[in-house]
Formats: sequence, structure tokens, C-alpha cells
Amino acid sequence: MDELTLLAVAAVVVVVAVTSISARIGVAAPILLVVVGVALSLVPGVPTVTMDPELILTVVLPLLLYAAAVNMPATDFRRNLGAITALSVVLVVASAFVVGLLVWWLLPDLGFAAAVALGAVVSPPDAVAATSIGKRLGLPNRLVTILEGEGLVNDATALVMLRSAVVATAGAISAGGVLADFGYAVAVAVLVGIVVGWVSIRIRARLEQPVTSTAISLVVPFIAFIPAEHLGASGVLSVVVAGLVTGIRSPRLLSSQARVSERTNWRTVLLLLEHGVFLVLGLQIALIVGEVRDAHLSVSGALWLGVLVTAVLLVVRFVFVAPMIGVMSRQQERAKGRSQWFDDAFQRLEGHPEVPEHRIAKLRHMITRRQADASFFSREGIGKRGGFVIAWSGMRGVVTVAAAQTLPEDLPYRPQLILIAFTVAVLTLVVQGGTLPLLIRVLGIRGSDEEELQRELTRLVNTLTEASEDVLESPTLHRSDGRPFSEEILGMARQRTRKIPETVSTETMQTWTTTRQEQQELQRRLLEAQQDALLDAQASGVYRSQTIDAAQQFLDRRNIMNE
Repeated sequence: MDELTLLAVAAVVVVVAVTSISARIGVAAPILLVVVGVALSLVPGVPTVTMDPELILTVVLPLLLYAAAVNMPATDFRRNLGAITALSVVLVVASAFVVGLLVWWLLPDLGFAAAVALGAVVSPPDAVAATSIGKRLGLPNRLVTILEGEGLVNDATALVMLRSAVVATAGAISAGGVLADFGYAVAVAVLVGIVVGWVSIRIRARLEQPVTSTAISLVVPFIAFIPAEHLGASGVLSVVVAGLVTGIRSPRLLSSQARVSERTNWRTVLLLLEHGVFLVLGLQIALIVGEVRDAHLSVSGALWLGVLVTAVLLVVRFVFVAPMIGVMSRQQERAKGRSQWFDDAFQRLEGHPEVPEHRIAKLRHMITRRQADASFFSREGIGKRGGFVIAWSGMRGVVTVAAAQTLPEDLPYRPQLILIAFTVAVLTLVVQGGTLPLLIRVLGIRGSDEEELQRELTRLVNTLTEASEDVLESPTLHRSDGRPFSEEILGMARQRTRKIPETVSTETMQTWTTTRQEQQELQRRLLEAQQDALLDAQASGVYRSQTIDAAQQFLDRRNIMNE
């Protein structure tokens, strides 16, 4: 137990240290952690770290996917659903069968079903490394959304395929049975995820303390995962759906305090989980190589097969992404021609004598949404350069190695198959992930235009301000006890509301930012002086501990407001 505790503490220290260093040297933390893990595993005397695949797939993976799904903008996910589905379902299936055919040809004793099982293991890219690099380098938001959305769903596809392929190794399932099993796993998982997401967010909305709401959010992934798995469906997909539902409903149902508390706690959890699993992945190399040698199999042969599989996966991804980008380009061209049609639809709709007002409101909402979608597709094109980034971003991760270790013990070449999967994961992370920043710079891909974002923000804030002004001028505005608000309070509110657009205009944003930074620096100095005085008061023993605690909480809240 003492050794396990020491290892856990050392892992946290390494993760924090490497994460801090990665930000300074410009290398994504997951890539650096894998390299550090591999290096540590080769140092004599370093304890062997065994990765429990069940722990990764049933505990770590649900937490990671739920957190990513909660933060996925629903509108962006819907708009890119076609590309996300193509990459996370169609490409995963295609990659699994191509790799399966290759491995079956090279290792005929393995059997086709077992070869496809290995293909399913290495087919899903890990989104953590790609999106962390993309966000750090300022990739366009649509590219990041597609990569993140692919990472949310592709694990579910691969794990369902893996389960079906393992069953097929015993000859207990047909091709039709595989399709039926896949459809059932998806349908039930989506249903369970919707129910869990909807019920959990309703329960959390009734809780008054943000801490209790956050505590429930930590178990929601498992509440979605366990029943879906028990029903023979995809627990991973159920977790993703529950996270998406939660992300959509939380702004309406949860308080600001609950959302801030949840974000803070989840950020810490994700830092340790996301980066910790990559460190453990690197530490596996000595153990995996030892298992291959113990089975009297060829280590070099497995490594060369891993390199070959990596190359095949890259070729398949490029071949698949090229026509997908063509389809998206045609979608962009069609969207450019729809704007005028929507404008004409608005003109025909307004004041139509035969259409009821409530029906007009619904149609207006639908047309506005379709028009916004058309504007998005015409403005946010991907293009060949973006397609190249998507194709090169197919890095595999810890799920690949964990899934490989769930292969049946009696499977021929099992230690070599695990080493092949490990080789694919490390090669794609280090080579593709390490060169992705250079590729992005060479291609000249940049994020969204800051001036355009500022203009869009100004328009949105003006809309929010108008909503506030409508409430302030409404004759039905009263306090909860029925009494009217005082004119003094209303006047102050009107004055503050009218100043809001000024603080986000393009001309004053830079000035506002500089002034705000100066105010924060001064306020931080004042709070530091107050904190020192509070510590002196605590040391003097003059005040009771309850009074000291209350003052400390007050200072902490002011510190949070100042950040």
C-alpha cells in the first residue's frame, strides 16, 4: 500500500511538472508525457506499472467523455454531425476491416475475426492530443469541433466492433448479427443517455448548494454507463449522450454558482486523468515487451507490424477525408445560394393574412435557424488545408492500448497484438502529434478573425441589452411580493444596462482590457495586504476560529471575483 501511494504521489508530481514544462516549450502535454513515461520505464529500478484495462474503459474513459460532451456546443455539434458521423462511424469501421485484412494476410493463423478485433482496437483516434494542440495553436473552431466530436463517438463504435469481433472468433455470430448488435447497442445507448441526462439535470436544478450539484455531476457518467452496459448496449455512447443533454440544459436549469463550481472541480479531475493516462501509457512499454518475450514471440516483428499498420491507417484516413472535404465544399457552395431564398421567405411570411401569429412565430424561428446554418456553412468552409489537418490528426491513445489488453487470453499472438497496438499509439502520438504544430504553421491555417468575432460579440450584447431594457420598461415589472421597484433602483439599473454595449465595442475593448488589468493588479495588492492582516490576527489568538473562518471565506470570494 505504501508503494502504491508513493507511486500515485510521484505520478501527480510528474504530471504537474511535465504539464508546466510543455506550456513553456510549446509541445503538447500528452505527447511529452508519453515520451517521459517510455523513458522512465527503461530506467533500472523504476517499478513496473500495470494498467488495468477495465479501470481505463469503465472509469477513466466515461469521465473524460462526459466532461468533453458537457462542454461541446450543441449547435456546433449539430451543424457538423455529418462530418463527425463519417469520421467516428464509417471511417472507424473501414479502418478496422482494412487493418483486419492486412493482419489476417500477414498472420493467417490468427483468423479473420481476431484480425478485425485488432483493427477495431487501433481504429479510433484519441481526441485529447489533437484538440489540445488545435486549441493551443488557434485552429478554426469548426476544425476543433469536428476533431472533438470524432473523439466523442469513435470510441463507442470501436468498442462495439471489438465486442462483436471477439464473439465472432468463436463463430457465434453472423454478419447480420453484427449489424443487429450494432444497431441495438446504439439505439439503447442513446435512449439511456437521454433519460439519465434529463433526469440528472432536473435533480441538480432542485439542489440549492453548488457543491452537492457538482458531486452528482461526478457520478452521472457512471449512472449512464452501467445500465447501458448491463443492457448490452454501448455504455460509452450513453455517457456521451448524457453529457450532451446536460450541456444543452444546464444554462437554463443550473445556477451560475453551480456551473462555476462544477467547472472548477472538473478541471482538476480532467488535468489528472487526461494527462495521467498518457504517462501510464508510456510506462507500459517494458511490461508489454516483456510479455512478448515471455511468449517466445518476435518483438521486432511486432514493432514492424505496428509501423505498417500505422502507415495503412494514415493512408486510409487520407483516402477517406479527401472525398469528405469535397462533399463539405459542395455543401458550402449550396449554402451560399440559400441566403437570398431565406430573405424572400421572410418577406412572404411577414403579415401573411392566412397564417396565425403563433404559426408565424414558429416559422420565423425555423427560418432564422436555417438561415444561420446556411450562413455558417458558407462562411466556415474547411477546404483542402483543413482537410489535411483532419487527416493528419488521427493520433491514437490510451484507449487503444487498454482495449488491446481486453483481447481474449487464448487468442493467438495476443502479446504481439498488444505490442502492435502500443506501437501504433506511440508512433501516431509522437510523429503525427509532434509534427502537427509545424503542419498547421506551414499550411498557414489560422483561427477565426478576431475583428469579426468582436463585431459578432457586439451585436449579441446589443441584443441582450435590448432584452434588459424591455424588462425595465415593462409595466408588469414588480418585485416577488407584488410591490413595484423604486425609481432610484430602476434608474441605476437603466444606467448600468446602457453602459454594457460600450464595454464590448471594438473601439473600447483594448482600453477596457488594459484598465481592467490595472484594476485587478491593484485589487490583488489590496487583497494580499488583507490576507496578511488576517493571518496576523489568526496568529494573535484574539479572534475566535469561527470569526477567522468567516473572514477567510469572505476574502476567498473577493479573490474569485477579482480573477
